[in-house]
Amino acid sequence: MARPIWSGSLSFGLLNIPVSLMSGERRTDISFRMLDSRDKKPIRFERVNADTGEEVPWKDIVKAFEYDKGSYVVIEKEDIASAAPESHESVDVEAFIDAGSIGTRFYEKPYILVPGKKAEKGYVLLRETLKKTGKIGIARVVIRTREYLCAVMPEDDALVLMLLRYPQELVDPADYALPTGAASSYRIADKEFEMATQLIDSMSAEWTPDAYHDEFRERLSEIIKTRIKAKGATAKVPDAPAHREDAATNVVDFVALLQKSLKDNTRTPAATQSPAKKAARKTTKKAAKKPAKKTTKKAATKKAAKKTTRTSARPLRKAS
Repeated sequence: MARPIWSGSLSFGLLNIPVSLMSGERRTDISFRMLDSRDKKPIRFERVNADTGEEVPWKDIVKAFEYDKGSYVVIEKEDIASAAPESHESVDVEAFIDAGSIGTRFYEKPYILVPGKKAEKGYVLLRETLKKTGKIGIARVVIRTREYLCAVMPEDDALVLMLLRYPQELVDPADYALPTGAASSYRIADKEFEMATQLIDSMSAEWTPDAYHDEFRERLSEIIKTRIKAKGATAKVPDAPAHREDAATNVVDFVALLQKSLKDNTRTPAATQSPAKKAARKTTKKAAKKPAKKTTKKAATKKAAKKTTRTSARPLRKAS
């Protein structure tokens, strides 16, 4: 059974619903290893110094940002820790918006929120209220070490958490040469519109996702199975670790919490927060003391050392 990415809470107002964040996608890509064609042995990637060609051990490797061509500033672990968000086990809803108000380009990756023990009532309450009002929650969530913007929305019996892209990550379509203006300026005749409409009508159907398959993967999987049988090879897939159930949660008075949340109006959408509040939110965590940045300069010339390649050794899995 799948393991949760983390177990924590989904909160809005004063309500906290214990949940587990589960993956909402299943990777079906087929992974390949690179082998030496002469003896069929795996090829490795090695970490080598660009000037000396010597292998560099992990303990001597640091992270750096290239701020100019060939010039780097080293980033210490303390620097990254001081910038990391505090909360790692909560989905904090900041506002509720109309479900259709987010453009499709903002949606990135799905997760599923699963209620903890005895948390079903709060889970269903939020799910059904979102369905009734046509709203979705805009929240922030920390996955591993990065904070993401996300949307919490109902889908059948589930509450789905969809990661959102920040506006800065999207390319403005206006950056490209796109046809603009009225359709009449492109000399499209009424008959052409009529025929295009008829064609679309004739091809219209209900959305049935199960009817679509990754045909390339299926064909390639069959080829791999044939090769394995011909060579007498075997492939084993390790069993996933057992799933650990969440601890039981207490029964809460949802009506009282909802009434108090409405009265206090404790949640303020991120867009309307004052600079002072935003500053306070960022400074709740003391910045870690860190040494002065170290700057290094890449040498002008590099030796033409032959680099061998290394990749993490993983057995080829038998395609299902």
